[in-house]
Amino acid sequence: MTAPSLPADYLDYPLRREGMDHDRYDWSMLPQRPPVAWPGGARIALWVTVSLQWFPLNMKGQPFKPPGAMQTAYPDLRHYTLRDYGNRVGIHRVMQALGRHGIRASAPCNAAVAQRYPSLVKACLEQGWELLGHGLDMDHLHHGALPVEEERAWIQQSLDILQAASGQRVRGWLSPAKSQSHTTLDLLAEAGLDYVCDWVNDDMPYPVRTVQGALAPSPAHYQHAPGPGGATGVTAGRGLVAMPHPIDIDDHTILVQNHHTEDDFRDALIDQFDGLYREASPGNGRIVAISLHPWAIGQPYRIGALEEALAHIMGHEGVWAATGAEILDAWQQGSPA
Repeated sequence: MTAPSLPADYLDYPLRREGMDHDRYDWSMLPQRPPVAWPGGARIALWVTVSLQWFPLNMKGQPFKPPGAMQTAYPDLRHYTLRDYGNRVGIHRVMQALGRHGIRASAPCNAAVAQRYPSLVKACLEQGWELLGHGLDMDHLHHGALPVEEERAWIQQSLDILQAASGQRVRGWLSPAKSQSHTTLDLLAEAGLDYVCDWVNDDMPYPVRTVQGALAPSPAHYQHAPGPGGATGVTAGRGLVAMPHPIDIDDHTILVQNHHTEDDFRDALIDQFDGLYREASPGNGRIVAISLHPWAIGQPYRIGALEEALAHIMGHEGVWAATGAEILDAWQQGSPA
């Protein structure tokens, strides 16, 4: 029997290149990029996100169950009430811990939270927090099989609800469970968003192409790595910026998913900060992004780990605690404010 042969064009793949197999961004290595200067000569921009989420009791869990989803047979009141604990009790411990250091967070907020917990949105605004789009709720996941018009409606509805509840223009977006379809980025740009937090492949912001405007407008200090054929890919129009939002050091990953101790969580945050602080300098800044979930870190026996990590971080010189929008604006300016 003759073995089947491969077609002659099998290895001819137009998007085979350095980086990922798409043209959403121009691939580049961080050490080769021009340095970024933060306001006041800071070495570190500290960005804390606190996710405000609502998990329906009758979750469909399709096409997959997001982190924090209901686990047992309906009605899973054990897990539902734990998530509810975060929005009723845990969030206030987180606010107190951040407030002691004058840290204003960015809060990805499900539209369902804005509808069901208006006092929580008010409390965030009183703290000077920024609100980010976070979808309708944790059971409306963006994925490849989702019809474009349905996804467009979800995004617009969630932004309309959040902006009406807060009075803020929403500039950033975190998809529920960081899940996207092939058109999510285009729809976010179409809706007027400035930055997105779903990808975890960098320590610094970078421009993302959308069908509305190819790459986001480039800051003066940022030089794109040459794309195919030597082109830089810099074009005018509406685009997005991907902001660094790691999942491997967030509270859910370490404490709930990996079953590590509170001391492990504290040490991971400190080690992350110390490593980036060593890499940085007053004219070559880095971002330390900390992702929190009030139903996880807001427990009495856990909040101390966050408090100790924040005390270590804020005890260093050259730390600028800011919202995601403020960090984005400074990055785009490329020079101290």
